[in-house]
Amino acid sequence: MQPNAYDEALSLEAICRGVGPRGPGLSPVYQPILDFRTSSVAGYEGLIRGPAQTPLHTPAALFAAARRHGLLARLELACRRVVLQGFAQRDLPGRLFLNIGPVCGGLMTDGGDGADALGLAETLAMVRSLGLSPERVVIELTEHQPTLDLPATRAALAEYRSLGFEIALDDLGEGYASLRLWSELRPDYVKIDRHFVDGIDADTVKLQFVRSIRQIADTSGARVIAEGIEHASELQVVRDLGIFLGQGYFIARPAAEPERAITAGVQEVVNERRAYVHQQPSRLGASNVTLEGIAAYVVPVAPQMRNEDVFARFEADPGLEVLPVVERDRPVGLIGRAALIGRFARPFTRELYGRKPCSAVMEPQPLTFDKEARVEDLSRMIAEGASRQLAGGFIVTDQGRYFGVAQGHALMRHITDMQLDAARYANPLTLLPGNVPIDEHMDRLINRRLTFHACYIDLDNFKPFNDVFGYRRGDDLIQLVARVLMAVRNPESDFLGHIGGDDFLILFQSSDWESRCREALSRFGDAISEYFHPDQLAAGGFEAEDRRGMAVFHPITSLSIGVVEVTPERFLSHVEVSAAAAEAKKMAKRAQGNSLFVERRRGLR
Repeated sequence: MQPNAYDEALSLEAICRGVGPRGPGLSPVYQPILDFRTSSVAGYEGLIRGPAQTPLHTPAALFAAARRHGLLARLELACRRVVLQGFAQRDLPGRLFLNIGPVCGGLMTDGGDGADALGLAETLAMVRSLGLSPERVVIELTEHQPTLDLPATRAALAEYRSLGFEIALDDLGEGYASLRLWSELRPDYVKIDRHFVDGIDADTVKLQFVRSIRQIADTSGARVIAEGIEHASELQVVRDLGIFLGQGYFIARPAAEPERAITAGVQEVVNERRAYVHQQPSRLGASNVTLEGIAAYVVPVAPQMRNEDVFARFEADPGLEVLPVVERDRPVGLIGRAALIGRFARPFTRELYGRKPCSAVMEPQPLTFDKEARVEDLSRMIAEGASRQLAGGFIVTDQGRYFGVAQGHALMRHITDMQLDAARYANPLTLLPGNVPIDEHMDRLINRRLTFHACYIDLDNFKPFNDVFGYRRGDDLIQLVARVLMAVRNPESDFLGHIGGDDFLILFQSSDWESRCREALSRFGDAISEYFHPDQLAAGGFEAEDRRGMAVFHPITSLSIGVVEVTPERFLSHVEVSAAAAEAKKMAKRAQGNSLFVERRRGLR
């Protein structure tokens, strides 16, 4: 039976004091977070449960009731105290991920303000009183309200970070503005919402979403945690995407006395090497998609239009996200729905500014692109950190005249389609383009009559290395080569592909291609020592059995690069280039150790 309002408020008051109608008011449970690289528990997310066998047992019901009765901040601090105490009493290893709600229009502070908007003083006192170090506590920000006070939240988290706490952003992709929060708050961890992990082994869109998040995280320095892993196949895909932290029912369920080590079944899945290939119909020519194809014409407003009339436009059309401000066919500004409605939500703002011209509230220098701009180029801008600006929408012009507007979600949809096309032919081990995109790019260069250098890269003595050290270690060596080659190529002009196995191809347009090749050999030579025992390094090689069972000595694995210059008059197609590059690679492999061979003969045809 549901309690009446008086009983509910009374129960909440008791819970915040640490008692409940049938015993302790709050109890903690902990869910392990697994590090796939070490097969060990990296930490625990602390979760809370209300009084057992009451309507307030689940967190959702508990916090909803606290919000109704103005007790949210008190309940938050009570939950932190219980979770921290339980973590310390159980002497759990690793880090504690402590859930904290953001500042939402004063709700979290019950009228408080200042830098302590997230209860810093109380939390720090709790941590120190329990003998814990702030470095072992990760503040996990949960975001489920549209009224987030971003400046106050950012200031409060900065205070936490200055004291040694780390920051995690929870449920990435689920909240109202999680991508913007990531950009603004720069967390140490991002936790991908379980929706995008559920069924990722069979859903190419989810696969690409998670892959993109991992790539952005690499750029920003954040570590990614995949939530909601409930099946072995989901863990395998997440791990193969380069995400090394995860939690979910497949790994371990939340428990009052949580597991301190993973089970043998989970260990077996972590060690298994399996990659999923998601088939997707090809979208030939996607790289040439321009903004003309995704821009939508929205009737603009004039700079003199009153703010209240602009507000009425947004109210009348719930799907309208931005309004362009245009004067004499030239865009002069952009007004976003969220910004205007947020401004008008403040007390007396509508009365004071409703009749003023919208030019006073518009963004006077909005992002503007010509309709001929390629979506591929904007994708590169997102990778370089412009996702926040583009996500809010931008103006598209036709030779300077207003043409339309493009929404961030429309742009991301087209970018995702392009990336899915690339993923269809990507090598599952390195995620680099495979044979089809390599051949297509080579033919593009040839058809445009461009000069470039085709470099065929191959490992020497790789098969005996696999035989001695195992295929998983062999995969590690292949990934080392991929990292080395990615480090030396210029992503703006050089195309790197993974043919298969230990074979790679770089199509260099960089004029300093030879020095880049030599740098690759140097980097590989420095790194290869980590893959052999000191005794093997001292001997200059290792022994492996041949097909007849005889021990054969093989030199330390090295890298060979064969190079052929491709000019319009020498080659007609990728078939001829591939054959010539393969021959150059064979010549390089004749030399001992890391070697570079450049085919300088003319008239190979």
